[in-house]
Amino acid sequence: MADIDKALPNVKQTINLPSPQEVQEQQQEQAAQETMQPADIQQNEDGSVDISFDPNAVNPGDTKDHFSNLADLLPDSVLDPLGHKLYSDYTDYKTSRKDWERAYVSGLDLLGFKYDDRSEPFKGASGATHPVLAEAVTQFQSLAYKELLPANGPVRTQIIGKVDSAKEQQASRVKDFMNYQIMDRMKEYEAEFDQMLFYLPLAGSAFKKVYYDALMQRAVSKFVPADDLVVPYTATSLEDCESTIHIIRMSENELRKQQVGGFYRDIEVNPTFLHETEAEEKERKLEGMVKGRDDRVYNILEAHINIDLEGFEDAGQDGEPTGIKLPYVVTIEEGTRKVLSIRRNYEINDPTKKKVDYFVHFKFLPGLGFYGFGLIHMIGGLSRTATSALRQLLDAGTLSNLPAGFKMRGIKMRDEAQSIQPGEFRDVDAPGGNLKDAFMMLPFKEPSQTLLQLMGVVVQAGQRFASIADLQVGDGNQQAAVGTTVAMLERGSRVMSAIHKRVYAAMKKEFNLLARVFKLYLPPVYPYDVVGGQKQVKQMDFDDRIDILPVADPNIFSQTQRISLAQTEMQLATSNPQLHNQYEVYRNMYEALGVKDIDLILKKPPQPMPKDPALEHVDALAGQVFQAFPGQDHRAHITAHLNFLATNMVRTAPAVIASVEKNCLEHISLMAQEQIELEFKEELQQLAQMQQMAQQNPQIQQQMAPLQQKIEARKAVLIAEMMEDFKNEEKKVTSQFDHDPIAKLRARELDIRAMDNENKRKEAQEKINIDKMKAMMNQGVQEDKLDQNEDLANLRADTSIEKQEMANENRLTLARMKPKTNGRSQ
Repeated sequence: MADIDKALPNVKQTINLPSPQEVQEQQQEQAAQETMQPADIQQNEDGSVDISFDPNAVNPGDTKDHFSNLADLLPDSVLDPLGHKLYSDYTDYKTSRKDWERAYVSGLDLLGFKYDDRSEPFKGASGATHPVLAEAVTQFQSLAYKELLPANGPVRTQIIGKVDSAKEQQASRVKDFMNYQIMDRMKEYEAEFDQMLFYLPLAGSAFKKVYYDALMQRAVSKFVPADDLVVPYTATSLEDCESTIHIIRMSENELRKQQVGGFYRDIEVNPTFLHETEAEEKERKLEGMVKGRDDRVYNILEAHINIDLEGFEDAGQDGEPTGIKLPYVVTIEEGTRKVLSIRRNYEINDPTKKKVDYFVHFKFLPGLGFYGFGLIHMIGGLSRTATSALRQLLDAGTLSNLPAGFKMRGIKMRDEAQSIQPGEFRDVDAPGGNLKDAFMMLPFKEPSQTLLQLMGVVVQAGQRFASIADLQVGDGNQQAAVGTTVAMLERGSRVMSAIHKRVYAAMKKEFNLLARVFKLYLPPVYPYDVVGGQKQVKQMDFDDRIDILPVADPNIFSQTQRISLAQTEMQLATSNPQLHNQYEVYRNMYEALGVKDIDLILKKPPQPMPKDPALEHVDALAGQVFQAFPGQDHRAHITAHLNFLATNMVRTAPAVIASVEKNCLEHISLMAQEQIELEFKEELQQLAQMQQMAQQNPQIQQQMAPLQQKIEARKAVLIAEMMEDFKNEEKKVTSQFDHDPIAKLRARELDIRAMDNENKRKEAQEKINIDKMKAMMNQGVQEDKLDQNEDLANLRADTSIEKQEMANENRLTLARMKPKTNGRSQ
């Protein structure tokens, strides 16, 4: 009776009964929970897995969020076998690349960061390492870092399609915002890019991972070493990988943040001991660090794989599953094999369900498989040879400077364990006889000159391969012929130029991945503060109309190369200045030198501006260029010019008359064009539309030809009429000048003199050009002679050395034969 609620007096009660539909839904949910069955996981030969389970056994929940964590919706009977399967694949992939890891680990010793204390062949033997590999790596890193990441930002943009003001503003907004993000907001970018450029020439492969970090609320581009990215044995590139596993080391606190934030499942996982790979252990030793007490560190395996997940499978037009594996990102914890997250890895509106790329592969040299080749693989043998030769030379010098040998029994020396200092004499207790006969020194030789030369050859070969010797471009003759300079530049930069282009292509892909992140996560309008003001970028700015590129030139990898090309350009422009824009030539040279505030140093050529007739007359008298502009009162300008031609000071100046009449003809052309725009307004609009359509349909160009011919014919008629009027007006103004015989003779004399001066100027210029060509040819011949003399000198030196060696061999042969001859004579 206590469980029965009694009705309150004088209170109306309402009883809400469930509808038949609600009762049916509750019964279906209860039946689904009672009939839940475990999932079936089947392994495929390509490394992927098929997961089959009863869709009614899983509550799909709210799947409106395309990138939600599907692991929250799946039972442990599905997740646990999947985690063990992915861990098994991970161990198989790691085992398949053991030889690659071993080669990389052994090559790290060639850097010489750690001095070896050797006891063989004697205690205190040299443990020095030749720095040819370290020098090549450091030089590549310094050159690439300066070129690929300038201070103003590494991003530039270019417009796809027809250029207009709206696209130019859009391109400017995208460039400014991406440079702002990379250089100001993404604090880790510079340091990790610098580290990647040092790692790349060693291992041959390095990776960048581009994604949106929910905790930092911004885009991230992380450096991923090659030993932290595991792929199947059959993989050849990131694009065709069935599985890509990223090893992430995460602290307990960081993992907890991700769980609380909802990125990972909130389950209990136990941390594992920090197991270092051979490569990681070697890197720590080179840094001078040792492994201490293990912290609570988790190894997270993030697998980008293709799986067929029933219940979330790909469906055809008929609604039935197609059996096509879809891309997912599955994250597990290595120690417990627990699945932390499963997320779709394709865009929500993508009908093809194409895999979203997060990784960018940087290659130093293309390898035979997935991983690239680095300097360890290419000049590691030369570095070992140079190190061996260097140690032998140092050991020979040590033994030669500190000789050892045998002494006769009975010889007693004071303080035998101490070495004798320079200028010191010790007492020796020796029996009768010569003291020199009581000691026998071992015959240690001086360091071999042949071995020294051989080491130099090996080092030069390594430097030449790694393009360390590219400074030969700047050491050449600055007045050399253009072809010689370009040939030296190309010869000294082939390898480095190809490597630079590969890094350039990888950076372009990285920037496009960053643009995708901005497009997905930016608000419609995003304002941001910069030095001295505020800017903004729009989400719709990141579309296909703008191409995002690295600011570096893929054909130029160093400032030395850039300056050499600018010098060559200036040399060509100086040889024929009439064909070149001297301002742009000098500006390119200043930019190659890295000069700031070029506009304060280099005077810009004046840009033509609309002027009144009086100022145009001043320019004509000063010999300066002036021109007509649309919108001016053309008839007034022509009348003013004709009156100006009638003045006494202009009558005897043919150059001034020519410039003024040239300007009158420009005004006539503009008047005709403006008249055409009024008469053919509709036809011109139609013609503009047809020109845009002609890019897609070439047949429209045939329809445009009659209309264009009609417009041009009308323009020619207008110009003919205006020229008739101009001739009549000019004749009226200059009639007095025409009837003056003295003025005619004077004008004729001035014309002849001007023509004579022009001919002399042309002859002088041609003579100067011929002299320059002769000088360049003579210089080339002189350089060839110098090269031949140098070759002859080297040949004579080699011949002299060979003769000297033959003479020494003959003396040694005679010296060996003399004792035998003496023995026979006795």
